[in-house]
Amino acid sequence: MENLPIEDITSKIYEIRGQKVMLDSDLANLYQVESKRLNEQVKRNIERFPSDFMFQISEIEYENLRSQFATSNLRSQFATLDNRGKHRKYLPYVFTEQGVYMLATVLKSKVAININIQIMRTFTALRRYALTYDELAKKIVEIESRVSDSEKRDQKIIEIINQLMSDSPQEPCKIGFIKDK
Repeated sequence: MENLPIEDITSKIYEIRGQKVMLDSDLANLYQVESKRLNEQVKRNIERFPSDFMFQISEIEYENLRSQFATSNLRSQFATLDNRGKHRKYLPYVFTEQGVYMLATVLKSKVAININIQIMRTFTALRRYALTYDELAKKIVEIESRVSDSEKRDQKIIEIINQLMSDSPQEPCKIGFIKDK
């Protein structure tokens, strides 16, 4: 099986409740199984999936997620909950990085193992990117403060030059000692 482009996986990672998660339907699609089968395996091994590994999203979270999608292709997987057939009947489950890893222990196909490795690498790359982004943001703030200080000095120099070039002559300073009276 060939590797998926990292963009294909990152496009399926969402932030819900402050955590990076993947939808059960996206994972099932990547693993080439039905969502129903994936969720059956999870329920058979529910002790492996505590609430910080997997949780069911609320209706509000579901609606917020649906509103993020612009294409009708993606929107179809988020059809109304009460439709029969290929559309969802229940609110989706989402899996954190640890939950995705745990899926590899319950889905034992070669495809699932290969996809899981790629997903783990993607989560690692995202963490590395986030760290780099934070470091870059700190450096930008530092540079901005230096530029601000430099601009203040430049402004002071311009003020002094303007005073020196002004038309009103200033009384020249006397050189020497002044005797106390």
